[in-house]
Amino acid sequence: MADEHELAEIQRRHWQDTYAARPGMYGEEPSNPAVHAASVFRTPGAMDVLELGAGHGRDALFFAREGFTVQATDFSAVGLEQLRDAARFQGVEERVTTAVHDVREPLTLPDASVDAVFAHMLLCMALSTKEIHAAVGEVRRVLRPGGVFVYTVRHTGDAHYGTGTGHGDDIWQQGGFAVHFFQRDLVDSLADGWTLDEVHAFEEGSLPRRLWRVTQTLPQ
Repeated sequence: MADEHELAEIQRRHWQDTYAARPGMYGEEPSNPAVHAASVFRTPGAMDVLELGAGHGRDALFFAREGFTVQATDFSAVGLEQLRDAARFQGVEERVTTAVHDVREPLTLPDASVDAVFAHMLLCMALSTKEIHAAVGEVRRVLRPGGVFVYTVRHTGDAHYGTGTGHGDDIWQQGGFAVHFFQRDLVDSLADGWTLDEVHAFEEGSLPRRLWRVTQTLPQ
């Protein structure tokens, strides 16, 4: 069983290799959570969106096509290169910037500098509970008052929970991908000091994966 740092590096290499071998692996259509997030972000008049774990960019590009200015981060330089190429092809490169970033590290953005943050299945990567709390703390720091955070995570009702290789802290690995499966009390603890607007259960993919879509708002 790998320790936290070893597991993180293994996952980084795995994602780099996966994006290189399967360019645009998730297709061009946005995820359903991104479509939901765009409608939620419009309500308070958000313009600047930060996407964490953007991958090759299907959701970041959707936000840009919808008129948002998007800052897309991921720890895979290969995925972000594909995102930039697609942004140029779609004519939205002026509304998209990218940065290689590991969510375990502090964001390089100033305090209160973005209107909204989106993260589809990023927080349920191979992150410890402590690292997840730190990441959400960074989201809170960079959001403006009244800003909205929409994220999705696989939860302990998922068919893969408790199977494969266990790394502790509810992290289980199937094949090359390690997942931190969320319990509901973790969602609630991450919303401490926020307004928890919604915890919506949904399914995605052919397994299917079972997830929660969480929407929470920073107080004014």
